[in-house]
Amino acid sequence: MKLKNIPRQVVILGLVSLFTDIASEMLYPVTPIFLTAVLGSSMAVVGIIEGIAEVTAGLLKGYAGNLSDKIGKRSIFIVIGYGLSALAKPLPGIFPNISTVVFSRTTDRVGKGIRTAPRDALLGSYSEDNTSGAIFGFHRGMDTLGAAIGPLAAILLLYLYPGNFQLIFLAAFIPSAFAIYFTFLVKDRKVSSKRNKKGTYSEFWRSAPKQYKSLLLLITIFSFVNSSDVFLILKSKFITQSNILAIFGYVFYNIIYAGASYPFGKLSDKFGKNIIYGSGLLVFSLVYFGFALLAGTIFIWLLFALYGLYSAATEGISKAWVSDLVPDESRGSAIGLLTMLSSFAIMLGSFTAGFLWDAFGSIVPFLLSAVVSLIVGVIILVIKKSWARPGEAPV
Repeated sequence: MKLKNIPRQVVILGLVSLFTDIASEMLYPVTPIFLTAVLGSSMAVVGIIEGIAEVTAGLLKGYAGNLSDKIGKRSIFIVIGYGLSALAKPLPGIFPNISTVVFSRTTDRVGKGIRTAPRDALLGSYSEDNTSGAIFGFHRGMDTLGAAIGPLAAILLLYLYPGNFQLIFLAAFIPSAFAIYFTFLVKDRKVSSKRNKKGTYSEFWRSAPKQYKSLLLLITIFSFVNSSDVFLILKSKFITQSNILAIFGYVFYNIIYAGASYPFGKLSDKFGKNIIYGSGLLVFSLVYFGFALLAGTIFIWLLFALYGLYSAATEGISKAWVSDLVPDESRGSAIGLLTMLSSFAIMLGSFTAGFLWDAFGSIVPFLLSAVVSLIVGVIILVIKKSWARPGEAPV
C-alpha cells in the first residue's frame, strides 16, 4: 500500500494513536473482568464507571476543541491528553482496588476528551489538494491496527500468566510510553493568521456553514442507533456460545477496519465524502439486519468483516468531511461539537438498546438500528457532491 500525500506529522500522529490503542485495547476486555472477578464489583458499578468516564470525555471533546481554536495551538492538547491517559493506565496494577480503577478509567477518558478534537483539527490542517479523506483514513487505520493488536496481547499474557490481571495493567504502560515519546515530536502547523474569536459554541453555531449544521444533525441521529459494540459481542457470544469466538470476531473486525481505512479515505477524496460515508451506513444497516435475523456462526465472521468495512467508510471520513466544510480557525470547534454530540447520542442509544433488549429481545434494537441507518444513509447519498469538496462550501 503506497502512502501518497501523507505528511510526516500525520505519520507521527498515526504512531501516537497506534501505541495508545494497543495499550487501551489491552485493558478494554480485561477491566470489567478484573472489577467483577478479582475486586468483587457488581455490574452496576461497572456501568457507573463507564458512564462517568464517557460523559467526562464527551464534555471535554467539545471544550478542548473550542479552546484550541481560541489559542491557535493544537499540540499542547495532544501532549497533555495522551500523557494523562498513559500515566493512568498502569495504576490498577499497582493499587488493585475499585477506587483506583475508577480514577484510572476516568483519567484515561479525560485525556481522550482533551486530545481528540485538537488532534483531528491538526490532521485536517494537513489536507491539501483534496487529501483529507486519505489523511484521516490513514490515521484511523493506524489507530485501529492498535485496537487489533491490543486484545491479542492481553490474551497472550493471560495464556502465559493465567489470572494475572495486574500484570496486564502494568504491561500496558510499555506501548503508552512509546506514545508519549511520539507526542513530543508533534508540531503545530501555521496555516492561517486568523484565530477563532467566537468565545462560545452558540456564537460558533450562528456563523457555521449550513452544510455543516445539516451534516451534524444527520450524524447525531445515526449515532443514536449506533450503540456500543459490546452488544455485537454479546450477540455473537449468544449465537456461537463461545467467549473466545466472540472476542476473535471483534479482533477480526478491527483487522478489516484497519486495512480498509486508508483506501476508503482515498476513494472519498476521489468520489465524494457523501458517497463513501452514505454507502458505509447502508453496510451498517445490512450488518444490523444480519445480526437481527441470522443465527449461524459462519454469518458472524461475514457480518464482522462487513462491519469493519462500515467503520472504515465512516469513522475518519466524517471528520475529513467536516474539515472540508469549515476553515482552519474553526475546525477544532466544529470537530469538537461533532464528537461531543455523537458521544452523548451513542451513550443514550446504548442505554435505549439495552432497555429494548431486556424488554423485547435482541431482534428489536438491531432492527431499529438497521432501519434508521438505512434512512440516514439514503439521505446522505443524495446530498450534492459539492458537500464533500473543500473550498466549495460558503465559509
